[in-house]
Amino acid sequence: MQDLKPKPPASAGDMMGHPKGLFLLFGTEMWERLSFYGMRGIFVFYLTSAATAAVFGWEALSDTELQSKALTYLGWYAMLVYLTPIIGGWMADNQWGQRRCIMFGGVLMMLGQFALGFPHSWLPNGSEIYMLWLGLALMIIGNGFFKPNISTMVGDLYEEGDRRRDTAFTIFYMGINIGSILGYLVIGWIGEKVNYQLAFFVAGLGMLLGLILQMTQSDRLLGEIGKQPSAKLGLRANLDADKKRPLTLEERDRIKVILILGLFTVIFWAGFEQAAGSMNLFAKYNTDLHIFGFEIPASWLQMVNPLFIIILAPVVASIWVGLGSREPTSPAKFSMGLIFLGLGFVSMVGAALQIGDSETVKASPWWLVVAYIFHTMGELCLSPIGLSMVTKLAPVRYLSLMMGLWFAFIGIANKGAAEIGKLVGESGPLATFGGVAAAAIIAGIILFFLREKLVDWMHGAEEDHTVLKDTTKEEFGITADHDVAPKQKFRG
Repeated sequence: MQDLKPKPPASAGDMMGHPKGLFLLFGTEMWERLSFYGMRGIFVFYLTSAATAAVFGWEALSDTELQSKALTYLGWYAMLVYLTPIIGGWMADNQWGQRRCIMFGGVLMMLGQFALGFPHSWLPNGSEIYMLWLGLALMIIGNGFFKPNISTMVGDLYEEGDRRRDTAFTIFYMGINIGSILGYLVIGWIGEKVNYQLAFFVAGLGMLLGLILQMTQSDRLLGEIGKQPSAKLGLRANLDADKKRPLTLEERDRIKVILILGLFTVIFWAGFEQAAGSMNLFAKYNTDLHIFGFEIPASWLQMVNPLFIIILAPVVASIWVGLGSREPTSPAKFSMGLIFLGLGFVSMVGAALQIGDSETVKASPWWLVVAYIFHTMGELCLSPIGLSMVTKLAPVRYLSLMMGLWFAFIGIANKGAAEIGKLVGESGPLATFGGVAAAAIIAGIILFFLREKLVDWMHGAEEDHTVLKDTTKEEFGITADHDVAPKQKFRG
């Protein structure tokens, strides 16, 4: 059967051992993540500020009730922003292709940020809350079209079996985190020190820069990749008939792996996403924010995660390469991620013990820094591996849809994260953070004992280790003579 999969244009060339199109997607995602994480970093602060509470008619609420309402808004937004990728994935597969979906979604997200930033004083009294809902709706729908398709295109840059794919997703993930650092740094500072709505407007400008980059460079660096719906042109000439074919036993087993690991993904992100909710509020109201004599914005503490992603990502990638045939399988890496998450919340237990029941004692910010570093180690073991795993295991004709489903798991986790965050106000931070720590570690242990069965159901998808070209080895500080043996099936 003829392989019709589009390839990057030969004229575009490579950079650091990868197609240059990877770095275009890296840049587009970077600007979108600046917009997304910048808004997320200050959203609960915006909703709990006295000025916003007065405009929305919430001034009668207690601090605990106001924080609970803010977490409710965050929870619904964060859940829906990850559920809509199912729609965006289907549209890309069947109607528009990935590139058109990315542009459409980016425009909606930009307009959503501008709606959040629309000055309250310019609106009729009583209508301000509707502008908030409009902005959130535009961002939710826009993210659904943008998020699954740009990740899918990263995988499309590589031939089936190309061992650079895992490393490509790690590099792409570094772009996500550079964008989030810039978002917390710039948008966070503008919001907390100047004006929250001005910060949302600047976040919209960040999304605009990403759109301009994609619009001006995609034809040159991506060629035909992402232009046509995969279900219409497909990867093979007879895909129309293939689409009607029932799933094989191997395909069903691989989908089972995606679904089971998706359940553990929900547990991971329900804990991890406390960063935007309960941990963010803990940082603002229960933490001494003076570091080296300077009072930092509370949202800046969230920069620890993306900063250490950038520091540790090449280290982790080189460790996987260096282990060769002993490299842990994806399920084993997932279990490690959950245990690291639990250890991060052990640090938050320390912060809760420091403040006790006092309303005046502030926790040291270093408790949160340590927690975020452990969470980062967990994220590196789980998130980029999960994205790469979906591209390996999902049937080609359902690839974007399965990528959308993967993000839907994260959406469900975000709603759960908001509900867990509310428990801080009801049961206290010690009981809440301690419960999350225990749940994450226990889940990691359970998954570790399930790993062998899951590897069997992958039917060989785990048989290729990450192997880097010499240029990429140099980037990661790996000597050229550090060869890696072909991967054997490993029960690790």
